[in-house]
Amino acid sequence: MSDWREEYQRKLVSPDEAVRCIESGDQVFTYAQAAMPVALMEALARRKDELRDVTVYGANTMYPYSILQSSDYRGKINYATFFFQGYEHQYFDRGNVSIISPHFSRLAKCLSDVYHVNVLMMEVAPPDEEGYLYFGIVGTAAGWDVAQKADKIILQINRKQPRAHGYHNRIHIRDVTWLTECDQPLPEYLQPESSEVDRKISELILPMIPDGATLQLGLGGLSNAIGYGLKDRRNLSIHTEMYSDSMMYLAKRGAISGKQVAGFAQGSQALYDYISEGHVEFMPLSIINDPVEISKNDNMISINTCIMADLTGQVCSESIGFRQYSGTGGQLDFVRGAAMSKGGKSFLCLSSTRTDKQGKRHSKITVDFPKGAVVTTPRSDVMYIVTEYGIADLYLRSIEDRVHAMISIAHPDFRKELHEQAVQNGLIRD
Repeated sequence: MSDWREEYQRKLVSPDEAVRCIESGDQVFTYAQAAMPVALMEALARRKDELRDVTVYGANTMYPYSILQSSDYRGKINYATFFFQGYEHQYFDRGNVSIISPHFSRLAKCLSDVYHVNVLMMEVAPPDEEGYLYFGIVGTAAGWDVAQKADKIILQINRKQPRAHGYHNRIHIRDVTWLTECDQPLPEYLQPESSEVDRKISELILPMIPDGATLQLGLGGLSNAIGYGLKDRRNLSIHTEMYSDSMMYLAKRGAISGKQVAGFAQGSQALYDYISEGHVEFMPLSIINDPVEISKNDNMISINTCIMADLTGQVCSESIGFRQYSGTGGQLDFVRGAAMSKGGKSFLCLSSTRTDKQGKRHSKITVDFPKGAVVTTPRSDVMYIVTEYGIADLYLRSIEDRVHAMISIAHPDFRKELHEQAVQNGLIRD
């Protein structure tokens, strides 16, 4: 038995034993999506009455952790999310979920310099022949950065976790404090059907994406419509925060011949199997989302969705009034990176209207935002805003030009009202 195998056996303990090293005041980074250390998290929850002022940092939790479900944990084992989705939504009103919302390019700095995270606790793939464990399809996003400064590293090994590739995606057993084993299925994200609005928006954007472009796409029906719509392009590359099934499809079709780099992946089991074959290189978000790194790709194309936009081009992508809906994430990182890229373009997309619970229709392009709405992307950074009615080119335009462009892509039923409101508020002249 080689040295690393002996060390593996020495460090292999039960989940309850593994979390014994966590002390009051520790700041713990974990993750969610397809890298949930469920056994470790539930073992930590069982120490509720022994601990004070421990905070666990995660995102988009796809498992109903005990610490989310009750305010009894508050002050003992707190939970903070840096992208508010999944069970965090469901249990927010229970009182033990708090929200932080950094740009993903600054997530590692946020965790180390602001919250002083000192414990890494996450799921990994089994070791290779040299004794390296692999962070998998999600953990590289911030796990590698946190591991460089953590004084305790507790890892849950899951044989179903793909061994994703990349320099930043592994950690040696000698650097780990404790290990536990727990095989569990990876959560899959089923691809939503593209709506008629999604298809109309994609038809507007697709002609603006040239052969040889580098792509960043979000997740959802619109991204699928665009991703699958690029099947006949050639020499594409991928530089994206999140890798998805539509990108795998393009690669298998031969549309992608350049690099494929990402921060994490979310999708089907077929996607996870594809990633395990080494086709995609994973890097920390501190690199992937760095606007300067993004800008090094000529013809960088960034496509994301938003909740609403005002007439001057301010974009809200994360809240509905004061109510947090998701997070800042990497939207502005990629908007800025694409703007700095030679030939780069960024598109922020939304349907022109929404319908409330009473069946009344409202414009999602407004003269101003509702009270409490968050500006995710400032108007001075926005390039293109797209609805099913057209594309508004706002980049470096005057306020008056912006307003006219935004009215032109609003739903026809609201254009007259928006024009009148713009005049009343001094944004344009009648």
